[in-house]
Amino acid sequence: MASPEERRRIVLNAIVEDYVATREPVGSKAVVERHGLTVSPATIRNDMAQLEEAGLIVQPYTSAGRIPTDAGYRVFVDSLADIKPLSLGERRAIERMLQGAVDLDDVLDRAVRLLAQITQQVAVVQYPSLRRTALRHVELIALSKRMILIVMITDAGRVEQRTFETDSSVSDADLEAIRGAVNEHLTGLQLDGLGKVSDRLLDDSPDRLREVTRKITQLVRQTLLNEVEERVVVAGTGNLSRYNVEFHHSIAPILDVLEEQVVLMKLLASQGEGLHVRIGHEIDAKELSETSVISSGYGNSSDQTIANLGIIGPTRMDYRGAISSVHAIANYLSEILRLN
Repeated sequence: MASPEERRRIVLNAIVEDYVATREPVGSKAVVERHGLTVSPATIRNDMAQLEEAGLIVQPYTSAGRIPTDAGYRVFVDSLADIKPLSLGERRAIERMLQGAVDLDDVLDRAVRLLAQITQQVAVVQYPSLRRTALRHVELIALSKRMILIVMITDAGRVEQRTFETDSSVSDADLEAIRGAVNEHLTGLQLDGLGKVSDRLLDDSPDRLREVTRKITQLVRQTLLNEVEERVVVAGTGNLSRYNVEFHHSIAPILDVLEEQVVLMKLLASQGEGLHVRIGHEIDAKELSETSVISSGYGNSSDQTIANLGIIGPTRMDYRGAISSVHAIANYLSEILRLN
């Protein structure tokens, strides 16, 4: 037989699960009947009173059952010992959807739409930060005798292009020599490792190629430093209208927040490695005080997070399913980046 403390935990979980499923306040008799408890409704009412005193549930109106508070949802989420695995059908659907993508833009677009569809919430995916990715290859293309196109490819699959004009014409042979030297010295490096290596590259360059090489390495570093590229893609904002009744206030402020790239990136920022759930007033944005944010990092290696993704929805959400979906999409994105 469960101890009183363990039984109260079971009662709280039952209230959360039933309220998420029905959107109706949950009474003691329903808890006993739906969850097969072997105690009387009177005992459950006593447990509910103690849970209410602890601030974990609340009675929305007289003679009603109970609903979870933000604190109650937090205790429930923290009690989830394992992430529920997706079904075989769900995994195959995700694999088909993501593996058919042709480039990084397509991958992220598919991922955010898929996450919104699976969870029925607003989904947000951050582009891999150039600051946290490494150069995979630099391609130099002569557009004319003096105009050069620089194509930078990162290990996250991002492709950036820049053009610049040289002071004098550059031969195909010289351009090939610069391309080889740049890739030899810079490939595999992140932003913080480019400085000294770039200096060595310039020292090793012939005098006639040093100025062109300097401009190329400067453009590469400036591109990786560029904050403008930090952006997110959003899908499923229409799902908010399905949950309009969940919010005491208008959803307009929430929609406004979804237009703010900087705010969204801050919301997704992980508090360390792994998956994170922020509920109600835990979110540092008053417009989102009636929502929950589930986020996870993804990366191009097992120990490096280069960007984040997540969902935003009402506090009354299927946390088990949502956590599983966010975790799964993050893992699939990481796997795709590692394979590219």
